[in-house]
Amino acid sequence: MHRSTFRRRHLPLIAAAVLAAALPGMARAQAWPTKPVRIVVPFAPGGTTDILARALAPELSRTLGQQFIVENRAGAGGNVGAEIVAKSPGDGYTLLMGTVGTHGINRALYAKLPYDPIKDFVPITLVAAVPNVMIMNTEKAKALGIASVADFIRVAKAQPGRFNMASSGNGTSIHLAGELFKSMTGTFMVHMPYRGSAPALLDMVAGNADVMFDNLPSSMAQIKAGKLVALAVTSAERSGALPDVPTVEQAGGAALKGYEASSWFGLLAPSGTPSDIVQRLQQETARALSQPAVKERLLAQGAIPGGNTPAEFARHIDHEHQKWAGVVKASGAKVD
Repeated sequence: MHRSTFRRRHLPLIAAAVLAAALPGMARAQAWPTKPVRIVVPFAPGGTTDILARALAPELSRTLGQQFIVENRAGAGGNVGAEIVAKSPGDGYTLLMGTVGTHGINRALYAKLPYDPIKDFVPITLVAAVPNVMIMNTEKAKALGIASVADFIRVAKAQPGRFNMASSGNGTSIHLAGELFKSMTGTFMVHMPYRGSAPALLDMVAGNADVMFDNLPSSMAQIKAGKLVALAVTSAERSGALPDVPTVEQAGGAALKGYEASSWFGLLAPSGTPSDIVQRLQQETARALSQPAVKERLLAQGAIPGGNTPAEFARHIDHEHQKWAGVVKASGAKVD
């Protein structure tokens, strides 16, 4: 048979076969979602993870035509919520707002995890990256004569054990940022883990907790209200949301040279979630994060919107695990 004749006869059949193979995925993506979707936040309401999920959920509800419900399942440094999602069906109806803790730090920090951060999840997209901020109760800082990181180190060294350090839970970036600070400065603070940033901040404002390396978005309102004082941000560069606040490295001198401990948050789905649903979620999330109102809201709180591809997010997670494994080792932090 002549080659051109073969093409004329068989190309339509080949095209039909390719289309038939693609149709199930196309139909599934178009049909999904047919019921509400839950976004599990593995921390208490009011923290940065919760703030980001609640900023994103209404946008996804609007564009995808089904309600996206935020469900807070706090505990064990994010491990409780992450395990719930890991053991959920991969059908696109249960998502995780994962963090640098659940998918970057905890693999190195915990002797045993109830989930596998890599095998049990499919990365969707990075939602936002944020610096942490070293904060104190404003009145307590004034009473102790602390107006800078250098002042804090001076008092901490003169009175070992004088300060307690609040965090959103064992293994979070908030916890590890403080542990790294302690190891680099030779200071000692008693760690007080909470079930999220919000309850820790309540004790910070009340003066029951002394210092915290919180995610900037969850602390911003109290900093602006003057109830908490920001001594430094933990990122490599100053935050556009707090341009007058130095970085820990800038404020701490030689002892803190190279200090950097920022956080990130991203959407993940249980393993087995169809790729077409993952792609649609990534596209709609990226579109939502690019909306001027959403973007400006996040930037004003110190968060940098994301929206990268699933493959890019997967590489980011791998890089972050490598980085934080070194931080955990250097700090000596461990959770059984």
